[in-house]
Amino acid sequence: MALTLAEAAKLSNDMLMQGVVETIVKDSPVLQRLPFIEIVGNGLTYNRENTLPDIDFYDVGDTWTESTPTFSQVTANLKIMGGDADVDNFLKATRSNIQDLETAVIELKAKALKNKFEEMFIYGNTSTNAKQFDGLKKIINTGSSGDQVIAMGATGATLTLAKLDELVDAVKGGKPDMLLMSRRSRRKINALVRTAGGMTETDQDKWGNFMQLWDSVPIGVNDWILDTHVLSSSVETATTGGTSSTIYAVQFGEGALSGLTSPGYLHAEPVGPLETKDASRTRVKWYVSLALFSSVKAAALIGVQD
Repeated sequence: MALTLAEAAKLSNDMLMQGVVETIVKDSPVLQRLPFIEIVGNGLTYNRENTLPDIDFYDVGDTWTESTPTFSQVTANLKIMGGDADVDNFLKATRSNIQDLETAVIELKAKALKNKFEEMFIYGNTSTNAKQFDGLKKIINTGSSGDQVIAMGATGATLTLAKLDELVDAVKGGKPDMLLMSRRSRRKINALVRTAGGMTETDQDKWGNFMQLWDSVPIGVNDWILDTHVLSSSVETATTGGTSSTIYAVQFGEGALSGLTSPGYLHAEPVGPLETKDASRTRVKWYVSLALFSSVKAAALIGVQD
């Protein structure tokens, strides 16, 4: 069964892991909603649904034609994310009355882990760095044309609400669970709605953070989505050197977009005293990847300009 990180942390008796999960989840709209599937082994090979089979009408005595769905076989390998957090024993002993330095250092390491995951969630690419997992940009393949890639013109154009609706409709089998974008794109949506004489709906997540909605779909901000993409002939050709951004629409779940993780999810391991310096070390690590089980559960609106 797929669980979000927050739900998985509740099932753990490891207080250190619970603290790390709370730190990375409360400020990340993606990690609040993205479910993770525990897998045994270092990867998962699965069939990604591309098209559904055909259905037709027949008369008595007609010859029935066979039709099957089409799939693409995909392998998602777990990748190792993490870092070490060292705390000087002298500072820990002499300044504990002011602040728990170990807690503070591990919290900062957890935030860095969250930032790296959110960056790789968008731009991870095993073709350029085999240590990474593939992110949305490569999974949806915004460098090519297709039903799941919607372009704001051949070289990009100013966002319109009609194009935003088209992006929502590109996700099949129900509405997207989230629209993920840069802060600039969110500001543009607010400006368009105000110009039309309206206001975007808002809701609160379980952490008390206010989140805007478009057509009842939560708007999530990812600070790693660049506003410098380059378009040519209605496809993305580069992520720097231009003035365009991308808005992603995704549906989360075991039949849609899910995270993959090893049993136990996140690990915060006390390594202990170090030999070469008077300090203690805690290692924060995560064996993680992404899997899109159906190609119609995610879409991208490329070429969004200010």
